[in-house]
Amino acid sequence: MGVLTRFFRRFAESDEERLTDEVRSWCDSIPDTTRIADVKERARVRVAGVVRRITLHPGTEGAESLSVVVTDGTGEITAMWTGRWQIAGLRLGSRVVLEGMVARGRGRLQIVNPSYDFA
Repeated sequence: MGVLTRFFRRFAESDEERLTDEVRSWCDSIPDTTRIADVKERARVRVAGVVRRITLHPGTEGAESLSVVVTDGTGEITAMWTGRWQIAGLRLGSRVVLEGMVARGRGRLQIVNPSYDFA
């Protein structure tokens, strides 16, 4: 692909497309991870991605839960921590690596109480 062709392709793409490409490239650089699009239910996985949405689900004291939607450019997965209302350092746009058992809840892939690491 020529330099001029790359320039015009890059010029024509939207910010969303550019961000998706950057996220996908970063996620592919993390060793021993699975793309979210390739994740299977009832399997232990390790995925890398960027935090897209954070939601606090209120409950009685100690029964609240925190859910975080993470994307890697190929799909989305929800991480849910029960009994937590915050995780230090977790913000929109944070790069995170999650590891845990995948289930399907409310029609989406999710990992309950995953181990996590910020990258």
